[in-house]
Amino acid sequence: MRDDHLQLVAQMKAVTVSREYGSGGGEIAARLAQRLNWTLFDHAVVQQVAHKLGISLSEAEEHDENEESLGDALLRACQLIQPTMSATIPGIPQGMDDKIYRTAFRQVIAAAFAAGHVVIVGRGAQFLLASQRDVLHVRIICPFEQRVIYVMRREQLSRSDAVDRIHYIEQGRKRAVQHQYHQDLSNPLLYDFTVNTHVLTLERAVDLLQFALLSKAERLSVPDDQLGPGMNVTPYLQELKDFPFPP
Repeated sequence: MRDDHLQLVAQMKAVTVSREYGSGGGEIAARLAQRLNWTLFDHAVVQQVAHKLGISLSEAEEHDENEESLGDALLRACQLIQPTMSATIPGIPQGMDDKIYRTAFRQVIAAAFAAGHVVIVGRGAQFLLASQRDVLHVRIICPFEQRVIYVMRREQLSRSDAVDRIHYIEQGRKRAVQHQYHQDLSNPLLYDFTVNTHVLTLERAVDLLQFALLSKAERLSVPDDQLGPGMNVTPYLQELKDFPFPP
């Protein structure tokens, strides 16, 4: 990437990556963060939190991206991700109820955004940072059969176990999003860019996301009321007629 492009991309503060389980979205996010030299905020944080807090990984995973709360762990995760994040987060008492947990969780995402140059995988960041122009929101999808193959190979599971795993994770994520944000993960209007990894390699997907990040960065200086497909278009030269559908 050219130096002037790097300067533009540096004006962006975050990329949020929502992904269908088994689409390769987590790997794409990791490669993008590595290429940009940005901080990756992904499921690996939960593993580190479990270690630091002396709880089992299964206990941490049970709460991650689900309805139940693990707010204390998420807060302390900030210290593992980047020291500047934790300074902006007030102390949260132990034994939080759901409302306090969600408040704490929003503070975690806000702190990650404030620190800047972070790739956030999942965790509802696309909802919490929806109004921020300097964030690229991405959705990674893939046909179900290809996702089954990915999970079988990646996690060394049988086909039936891989299918069960995908359904379990996807249902948990959908319930969590509906419970916390009253939103549908698959709503295309939540995202700037959607990538289908059915044909694309993961590395090519990273190329596309990097280009999308640059493209959004180039529009940061454009006022809100001058955005959209209706700007700088010319009228049709002749009157349009409705297309005749067959009876």
